[in-house]
Amino acid sequence: MGEWYASLELFPKVYWSIALIGSVVMIIFLLLTLIGGDADGIDGDVDAEIEGDTGIGFQFLSIKNLSGFFAIFGWSGVACIEAGYSNGLTILISIICGLLMMVSMAALFYYLSKLQSSGTLHLKNALNQVGEVYLTIGANRGSIGKVSIRVQGTLRELEALTDEGVDLKQGNVVEVKDITDNGILIVKLLNK
Repeated sequence: MGEWYASLELFPKVYWSIALIGSVVMIIFLLLTLIGGDADGIDGDVDAEIEGDTGIGFQFLSIKNLSGFFAIFGWSGVACIEAGYSNGLTILISIICGLLMMVSMAALFYYLSKLQSSGTLHLKNALNQVGEVYLTIGANRGSIGKVSIRVQGTLRELEALTDEGVDLKQGNVVEVKDITDNGILIVKLLNK
């Protein structure tokens, strides 16, 4: 292998070096990602998480994207050299391929970050939802009960009060009409 590398001219030697080093770095980042390593903390780039950060958005220039650029830049350059293209065309094609890789990786990480959800329950999403009484709710806000209701796609048991003149018993179907400041649902009977 050493003899083969030594026999190369300078131009192909540069491309082979870039391709091999870029590939090794990219594989290391892939392995760290798969085993849960914090690859972003290694380089100190702008991928770092910041307390209270709501997201980094579309990020074109990062160490992961640069490693992808150099890997694809190198391998496309090697392919162009093997195909017999001129040095100028090889450089142009490899730069374009590397930039396309960077754009693809940045778009991939951007759209993957959009798949996250905080899991925070927003009670305002319970307004006008229909549920079922789980624990008896006292008439005229006499006692707090519980309702089983689907909020943000998840079935939950939440505390509830009513302004109805009768107790709401287990199994009654109710609709959420309001929410108190401390997060208790105000419900009304639907099946009178």
